[in-house]
Amino acid sequence: MKVWIDQDLCTGDGLCTEICPSMFVMADAVAQVLDQGKPILGMADIPDMFLDQVLDAAEECPGECIFVDQ
Repeated sequence: MKVWIDQDLCTGDGLCTEICPSMFVMADAVAQVLDQGKPILGMADIPDMFLDQVLDAAEECPGECIFVDQ
């Protein structure tokens, strides 16, 4: 599974970083996905151990900007 953030929809609340700090970080007032510990603007693979947290972050996101794809 992969995750990405639509930067235009991100409200900068940072809930995703609280729910899953291993996969999300705040940068330039918006959330970015972490890929092997580095922030990226693209799509990243979700390690199995973080899948539930990423799905929770996507569900709780007020901007509905976190997308999970296969």
